[in-house]
Amino acid sequence: MRSLKAVWFPLFLVLCFVSAVAAQVATPQASDSESTTPATITQLPAATSLAAPSSFDQVLDRIVEREHFFVAQMRHMHPLVETYIQNMKSDKELGAVPVSDHYFLGRLDMSNGTNDREFIGRPGFGRRMMNSLTSVYSLHFLPLGFAQMVMMDDDFQKKFYTLTFVRREFLGETRCLVIDVQPKEKSGKGRFLGRIWVEDQDYNIVRFNGTYSPHASTSYYLHFDSWRLNMRPGVWLPAYVYSEESELKYRMTQNLHFKAQTRLWGYDIKNLGRADEFTSIQVDSPQSVKDQSEAGQDATPVEAERMWQRQAEDNAVERLQKIGLLAPNGDVDKVLTTVVNNLIVTNNLDIQPEIRARVLLTAPLESFTIGHTIVLSRGLLDVLPDEASLAMVLARELGHIALGHQLDTRFAFNDRMFFADEDTFSNLTFQRSRADEDDADKKALELLANSPYKDKLGNAGLFLKALQERAPDLKNLIRARLGDGMVSGKTLRMSALLNSAPQLDERKKDQIAALPLGGRIKVDPWSSQATLAKTKPVALLSAREKMPFEVTPVFPYLTRVSTSGADKVASTSPAPAAK
Repeated sequence: MRSLKAVWFPLFLVLCFVSAVAAQVATPQASDSESTTPATITQLPAATSLAAPSSFDQVLDRIVEREHFFVAQMRHMHPLVETYIQNMKSDKELGAVPVSDHYFLGRLDMSNGTNDREFIGRPGFGRRMMNSLTSVYSLHFLPLGFAQMVMMDDDFQKKFYTLTFVRREFLGETRCLVIDVQPKEKSGKGRFLGRIWVEDQDYNIVRFNGTYSPHASTSYYLHFDSWRLNMRPGVWLPAYVYSEESELKYRMTQNLHFKAQTRLWGYDIKNLGRADEFTSIQVDSPQSVKDQSEAGQDATPVEAERMWQRQAEDNAVERLQKIGLLAPNGDVDKVLTTVVNNLIVTNNLDIQPEIRARVLLTAPLESFTIGHTIVLSRGLLDVLPDEASLAMVLARELGHIALGHQLDTRFAFNDRMFFADEDTFSNLTFQRSRADEDDADKKALELLANSPYKDKLGNAGLFLKALQERAPDLKNLIRARLGDGMVSGKTLRMSALLNSAPQLDERKKDQIAALPLGGRIKVDPWSSQATLAKTKPVALLSAREKMPFEVTPVFPYLTRVSTSGADKVASTSPAPAAK
């Protein structure tokens, strides 16, 4: 019934075989169902031109029709899918704290047939190996289990369900019909059980909350809350899935307690920064064309070397953006560049060519340089508590550049960029040697001592203490994939700042050492553009609400894309986060 295929990056392939504290997620299936062939379309047509339904039964017909269009649309989409999972344990004062974590990253592919449910990775990691490692005595997270939660039912039919109208309700600016959905007996395994929210103009499902039912004795369906955003007129596509279990029993006596968030982005990946580039070419008459410089000359050896290094840098940056891992240029880059310039000016640095800053769209906490381009991950930007802590991270990367630590210029040859997306992490790496890291730390401390942030570095040290405290439990969040992390093994970067920090007390409500994930950076799933979330500060009621480095539920403020004028993009409001 359900057609899902995840092509996962090989670096994370081994994470599907985790320890016995995790849970196996089976892909829901339906049996003996009457299939409906979806239309082969690449754009969902708007339904506003049709006559308004005059009964609830006609509303259901419209919902079914739109869901079939949605399934057809998803077969043409190949967004990136990221799932981050934290296993939790109860704490008397903090409520629950993470004790381990898991991370998956890949590209969603629903184009191959209704029975293709393989977890595809490197050759040799097929069904046989997965089955041999999956024991009935332990439960395992499978990334495909979370990816498939973007689909309510790829054969949604009224005859399979009992549907009950509950009320009308606004999700952000979007008025919705709220409907309870229960599968009928003998309608097949893996049918959706829960509640759906349907926007009341075109009757697209924009949210569904529940689980699948019934499950087999050796597998489990998890509870989830799945959201879709209006990304183009008439097009609502999956953006977020939050999953949580606090008392799922396995092994007879053990309970599964976890929180997980799945994000999707990069739907319009082919047009990242390229939409108008060709069509906007200006053709001048031959008589009006002039060279840019009448005193043109070849580059000097020094200039040629700089240009060669910049070409390697541009090739690597362009490849990461083309894949969808790097956000296009935007407002967040300007904020990062402003902080970098503060460090440069106050230290009288002369760096050529100019330094650029970009956002890596993944959750693991990492930063690195690609030549003179400083890259910080979305997850790292989310959890940093203040500007001084941000300056600390940027100063480390600026230290590499100021010390002349260069990018390998093999990337200047364009043929080195010809590799499959899933091979990115084996072809592009920007990690530094231990000696370079130590030198960059020392240089960063010098830069910070002369900067506007020198009197606020106690907050940065407090962040490092919180990071050091959580690192043993959150290994997959702390471990960098492309560059370098603040923690590597038992080594904590910038550890000299620990001396200026106050004592870490996680139970002190007004001490904010780190923020939860998802509170600062907002990513447009269609364009992959990163922006700063516009949220108001929230007064914390207890230390439980600090949730440093933790996964939280996501509640997008739903808006409709305007057919005339500027497009509106949904904003996200995570669980209360300290500012």
